[in-house]
Amino acid sequence: MARDYYAILGVRREATKDEIKKAYRRLARELHPDVNPDPTTQERFKEVTQAYEVLSDENKRRMFDMGHDPFAPGGGGAGGPGGFGGGAAGFPFDDIMNAFFGGGQPGAGRSPRDRVRRGRSIKVRIELDLSETAFGVTKDVTFPTAVLCTTCQGEGTAKGTHRHTCEMCQGRGEISQVTRSFLGQVMTSRPCPQCAGQGSIITDPCADCAGEGRVREKVTRKVQIPAGVEDGTQIQLAGEGEVGPNGGPRGDIFLEIVQRPHPIFERRGDDLHCTITVPMTAAALGASFTFETLDGTEEIDLRPGTGSGHVITLGGRGSKHLDGGGRGDLMIQVDVETPAKLDEEQEALLRKFAELRGEDHPPGKFSPGHGGLFSRLRDAFGAR
Repeated sequence: MARDYYAILGVRREATKDEIKKAYRRLARELHPDVNPDPTTQERFKEVTQAYEVLSDENKRRMFDMGHDPFAPGGGGAGGPGGFGGGAAGFPFDDIMNAFFGGGQPGAGRSPRDRVRRGRSIKVRIELDLSETAFGVTKDVTFPTAVLCTTCQGEGTAKGTHRHTCEMCQGRGEISQVTRSFLGQVMTSRPCPQCAGQGSIITDPCADCAGEGRVREKVTRKVQIPAGVEDGTQIQLAGEGEVGPNGGPRGDIFLEIVQRPHPIFERRGDDLHCTITVPMTAAALGASFTFETLDGTEEIDLRPGTGSGHVITLGGRGSKHLDGGGRGDLMIQVDVETPAKLDEEQEALLRKFAELRGEDHPPGKFSPGHGGLFSRLRDAFGAR
């Protein structure tokens, strides 16, 4: 056997597929022409790649272990006309190497892989106050992203240099391998390992972007937040995301709205809810209160005899609808506070008040309370 592919990769004859793959990747990184442009190193890189092609394929590895080199003349196992190299019907070794390392017919196979790709979309969280989500706001949003490298304008090459056609695949972006089976000659293709399927390589990368055509930095965008957005709403900004590799088109930005808690109001849809706690005397006699809404200061009147749980509705004082058609309401629930401690004078006055109303010995009024599960469901759905 002219060549020992196991020795070339530095693995045991009993090595697993994963061990063979790891050995190849380690050697390929060391011997890649971009790293070691020496011609002898390139020949070594081809030899390592050839060894991996044999040992990573079960059929070829079995053939090699039986004493037949698939890449040697007559390596098909029998030599002569049935092999890869013998006779007029054979397939010369030079032709195999040309096919394997990109020497096929011009234009054959697939075109090189597009090196310009769309950038990644990113998500940005933006915190807003209730008034900002209800009425809309314009915000400056700062976030890290990838932008076009201004030094090379996305080309990835150093100033005054250009990409070069890959010598391994001759610009095709793929390498092919020819094998012989009982069906005849079979050609398979895979992306070129030297240029990653792009058909060209950068010998002098841009110092600022290291050949990627883009750099990372923090940017600030002025964003218009529409009125009526809620907590968790996502707003898509098409074409405002990261620049793609090699100057590719931008991805998108998805703004996720996070509404900060308000000290007074709770938002439910486009309606606002809050609770006002008043003393028992104010509920009985009535009162007026100054109230700070999202629209400014307003005065609300509490009618005499207002009970706990009563809801005062201020129409059109809630959040704007997202579609722009009107606003929600502001719902104020009254909570009547009963005094827990009374001094002697207060207690005497309250007893006198109860006596005047005939409530010093109240019989109490009983009514059906909360029933079982079905009663609660009936009440929840408004059944009659």
